[in-house]
Parts: sequence; structure tokens; C-alpha cells
Amino acid sequence: MRHGKKFNHLGRKTAHRSAMLANMACSLIEHKRINTTVAKAKALRMYVEPIITKSKEDTTHNRRITFSYLRNKEAVTELFQQIAVKVADRPGGYVRIIKLGNRQGDNAPMAMVELVDYNEIYNPNGTKKKKTTRRSRKKADAPQVDAAESTETTEE
Repeated sequence: MRHGKKFNHLGRKTAHRSAMLANMACSLIEHKRINTTVAKAKALRMYVEPIITKSKEDTTHNRRITFSYLRNKEAVTELFQQIAVKVADRPGGYVRIIKLGNRQGDNAPMAMVELVDYNEIYNPNGTKKKKTTRRSRKKADAPQVDAAESTETTEE
């Protein structure tokens, strides 16, 4: 039964799983793209996205929290100096998972995990469109003008 199972335990004990995810997160921050299995990729996304969100605000407290998860000074430095600058205006979704097919040896489904803002193929200029609001509101201050009235005013 799966009572209380909120995330994928990946067939490992807690210490092994947290160490593996910390190492994978450091590799992702360092290389900007890694290949792994789909299950580990999904677990890594849940692990690393809150850490990247913390890095947007550069405070001593956030650096210490991030270091407690990553346990690598170079990764924390790169996260706060380079990656946080690129994702500053993105409201989440920092990691993309692309499925690659099955591994040759054991037929495990493989995936590539990458940081979204570092892919030049999908994001050629490094800039993205500004997201507009989904709801459209009527402009109350602009008066409504009919086409017939506008032609009359131009003739006079």
C-alpha cells in the first residue's frame, strides 16, 4: 500500500536518496544539462526548483538554506551569481525534462534534464516574451466611438 507516500522514494533509504539528489542538483547547476532516468528526473525537478526559487533573493539566510540542501560551495556560488540572474523574472518552471527513449542495457526510460533559460535552441536570444494577463478588461476611461460617428467627424 502507498499510505503517506507523497514522493518517489526511488528504491533507496533517505540518506542515500538525499545525497543522490544533492549530487544531481549540483551537476545540473554546474553543467546546465544532465541525462538520467525519467523517475530520477522528476524527483530532481521537485528537489531543485524550490532551491532555485530561494536563490532569487540573495540573503545570507537563503544561502545557508541552499547550502544545507546542495552541500557544495561552488554550486551555491554559481546558483546565486549566474542562474538567479537569468531566472529573476521567471515565475517558476526553471527545469525542463525531455524524454530520450530507453537505455540500451536495461531498457530504462531515459530523460534529459536542463535549465530552461540556458537552452539556445528553444530560447534563441536568451529573452522571452512578456506574459500578459489572461483576463481582458474593458477600458472604462476610453469612450466608445461608432464607425459612422468617426466618419462624420473627419468630413467636417
